[in-house]
Amino acid sequence: MAAHRVPSAMRCSVTILLADTFLTAKKIRLSNAVEGYTVLRRYTSTASPNSSEGPANTCCSSETLAKYDRLVQCGSLREDALQRCLLQRLVQLQQSLTNYSNSHYLKPSVTPNDGRSHLQTDKNPGAATAGEEKSAPPPPPPPPKGFYIHGDVGTGKTMLMDLFYSGVENTCKKRVHFNGFMLDIHKRIHRRKQSLPKRKLGKMFTYDPISPVAMEICHETCLLCVDEFQVTDIADAVILKQLFETLLKTGVVVVATSNRPPDDLYKNGLQRDTFLPFIDVLKEYCHTVCLDSGIDYRRLGMASAEKLYYMTGDPGAEALLDAMFEELALRQKSFTRPRVLTVQGRDVTLEKTCGSVADCTFDELCGRPLGASDYLEMARLFDTVFIRRVPMLTLTSKDQARRFTTLIDNFYDNKVRVVLLAAAPLDRLFVHSGGEDERDRQLLDDLGLSQEAGERLTLFTAEEEIFAFQRTVSRLTEMQTESYWKERDRSIRKKLLNAKHPPVAT
Repeated sequence: MAAHRVPSAMRCSVTILLADTFLTAKKIRLSNAVEGYTVLRRYTSTASPNSSEGPANTCCSSETLAKYDRLVQCGSLREDALQRCLLQRLVQLQQSLTNYSNSHYLKPSVTPNDGRSHLQTDKNPGAATAGEEKSAPPPPPPPPKGFYIHGDVGTGKTMLMDLFYSGVENTCKKRVHFNGFMLDIHKRIHRRKQSLPKRKLGKMFTYDPISPVAMEICHETCLLCVDEFQVTDIADAVILKQLFETLLKTGVVVVATSNRPPDDLYKNGLQRDTFLPFIDVLKEYCHTVCLDSGIDYRRLGMASAEKLYYMTGDPGAEALLDAMFEELALRQKSFTRPRVLTVQGRDVTLEKTCGSVADCTFDELCGRPLGASDYLEMARLFDTVFIRRVPMLTLTSKDQARRFTTLIDNFYDNKVRVVLLAAAPLDRLFVHSGGEDERDRQLLDDLGLSQEAGERLTLFTAEEEIFAFQRTVSRLTEMQTESYWKERDRSIRKKLLNAKHPPVAT
């Protein structure tokens, strides 16, 4: 069927190529697009682990699929029909990106400011003749379509994206976690603003730094893979809308993972109407795929490490953590002391550290106004972090819950090991009770919003925190397994690296 039609189409296209190269390229792209749409629609609407239907297996010899098969055979992964269907589609995108460049999308024929052609530099607006217009090159073909992969926690979204990314033979590619990506964007915006000449007294001017920042990224990469794509506040919503519209329209292929479908991004957010056009652009440039088998693979078939999650009420729990810290500290070429981290010009002090091990309280990490940049710096410096006295979180403490989620996201993505001492079991750590506090009421008044509006907006309902905490529980479950604990031991990784690449004697 589809597998037998492709060679026929290719033979036809090769014949046409001799007569008209441009027309052939257009037909090949159209053929691939139609086939890809048919396969993707069948996958997203009807594919199931027990279904015999799926895309034609034209890429079985692919190294990426071979890696996936080896992981299944050795027991690291379980065979999953939905994952395989998606991976086959990603492999097709891999192939189209091998010699891909977005350089021809970076030369627009029309400026965004005044609508005139870049080539029309004459003072006479009628200088361009009909002959010149006829000789203008045709517009470039549409870029390859990316993927927006969404689904429940632990279904393999990040794993598949990383398999895809590692197999892309193109040097102009970048893989980022959303938190780190946004920090980089904010730094670039700040740098742009700092480079502006000082404003003179009485002279006002406006400057939009987002467009030039987007163009910087367009020149750096033609493939951008973003893990845990999310939009939780109005500042990020404004930046992301303009940034990604520019990236997508200048040929940057985006592959993103998220727990939310596109239509739920920034759900019930402030001034969401201004964000909605971006969702249409995202759908236009990316295939939307739901990877949701209903199974959280982080919770299945993984041997637990020695106990890493303790309850505050357990007898001797604090003493056990003390002993574990001392054991790890003995392996460090350092001594136990406070450590000051400098993050974006601010000092963040951790009271008890030893080498690459930090022993912290929940209040130290989440009771203060810290954010992703602080947690990324901790992840860079420490491979093991103790988090003591984690309270039961409620809707009233949603700020702390949000920071805790960001903390675990960054630690997980950077392979940091954690030991916790908490007031409740992991699956009951965030209780959906409590209510608005005085700050919420004051903020409603400041924004001029009614109580009814506050009951709908995620800023006040903690809907986003509740949703994101499911990911936190899933990740913490995996972080307590023996495989995670051993694989994330940086001392072992350094020994292995030195064994492969011994230092050269000088």
